[in-house]
Amino acid sequence: MAVPLTRREAEAQAPTSTRKADLHGFAFLATIAVVMTAWIGALVWAAMAFLTWLVS
Repeated sequence: MAVPLTRREAEAQAPTSTRKADLHGFAFLATIAVVMTAWIGALVWAAMAFLTWLVS
């Protein structure tokens, strides 16, 4: 049977936020940034290759 807690006890048992969520979010954003940079680089490379082929 659960024992009812007072408000102060309930607040004291509230979980504290950890830094792990921040690190996971940062890693997720960094991964997106790397993938986007590679994608844009590939598009630029493809455009240059196409234009080089076009004028040759």
